[in-house]
Amino acid sequence: MDRSASRRTILGGVLGGIGAAAVAGSTAGPAAAATDPGEGAHGGKGTPRPVAPVNQEVAARFGPEYKTLPAAVAGVDIEPLIGIDSAAGIAAKRKAMIDYIWKGAGRPRTLPAVETGVTAPDFASLTGVRRIDRLTVPLRHQVSAKVYDIVPHRAWNRRLALYHNGHGEPFDTMLRTVQPLLDRGYRVMAYAMPFQHWNQQQIADPKDPAKLLPNPSHRDLPPWESAGFSTLTFFLEPLTVTLNYAQATYQPKSVEMIGLSGGGWTTTVFSALDPRVTRSYPTAGSLPFFLRPASPKPRPTTGDFEQTKDALPGFYAAATAGTADDFLDMYVLASVGPGRGQLQILNRFDECCFNGVGHRVYQAPVRDRVALLAGGRPEQGRWDLLEDATHDDHTISPYALSVILWDLDTTNVTT
Repeated sequence: MDRSASRRTILGGVLGGIGAAAVAGSTAGPAAAATDPGEGAHGGKGTPRPVAPVNQEVAARFGPEYKTLPAAVAGVDIEPLIGIDSAAGIAAKRKAMIDYIWKGAGRPRTLPAVETGVTAPDFASLTGVRRIDRLTVPLRHQVSAKVYDIVPHRAWNRRLALYHNGHGEPFDTMLRTVQPLLDRGYRVMAYAMPFQHWNQQQIADPKDPAKLLPNPSHRDLPPWESAGFSTLTFFLEPLTVTLNYAQATYQPKSVEMIGLSGGGWTTTVFSALDPRVTRSYPTAGSLPFFLRPASPKPRPTTGDFEQTKDALPGFYAAATAGTADDFLDMYVLASVGPGRGQLQILNRFDECCFNGVGHRVYQAPVRDRVALLAGGRPEQGRWDLLEDATHDDHTISPYALSVILWDLDTTNVTT
């Protein structure tokens, strides 16, 4: 990267990227329409981007730690924590991540088993569905993953959306998100976390493969992690293999990914790992490690097994370099490339995880680094963060969903 280039020159007119100011105003109320400074970058001229004020009724129930920057970020220089500064750096980090997960064998090129036209009660409330196929991905230790491929009744728009649920989150957010995608003609693949929802199952004992153990929680997985096998394949291989299938059979022209909570973490990692994902919207799924202890609710925000350095130091070392922070680099990895972009969504008053306003310290530096690596061209990469202060749930709110759909709709104008 040419460090002599002026960020002010390069970034003029593109900082809107995926979104501008995340939450504006000071009174509670429904999402309102406003002109987005970045909408010209999408080609969606005249299309208003939804904005929403802070919900003051909700905000009144929370202390100042949810409204002011934590002391832990004082004096922190974010720029050196972003380790990627070139196309070569992107390629090297992505290869290091892949090598760790698949132990030097590269991303799998296999395809799933396919059952066409299955009955899927979890999706019975969806309308406009032509059929649902079930894709089964065999994994190690007698584990498999099931993925539902939902075909819209209306004419397919040649776009594929991946929706990834979290650790036991109810299906209401998934269904509320999938429905408008189907209505727009998206084909949608729905994923559950390993050993959650429809993926609950037994697993072979790592010491005695003939013995099956009960469905584990994620914190039970360390005995399966070894020099020759990474449990991250349970999380990431189903996405890789089912995307192989999509490309081999119906060839979508773009792939969008949305995830909540643990699914937001999965969206962050997989979109960094696999450039076939064009736009991604991880929600309530991650914070950089240096910020996690400063969250208003640090204990759940420290993350599940797969989200911690202590559990997977080799993987998180592969995802970063030197003094850089792994998640900051993953945000960059997920955003740079033709047609690529990411909008991270964090709920300020989230009842569970990754709440508060500490993320504000890295929003502009990450956005600017992506813009620099993209040469100031939004069509070559863009990143931003939406701070949602309209509610206090652990969810993709109606407001956040409206912004996601706006971004997809306005981007579709030019791609």
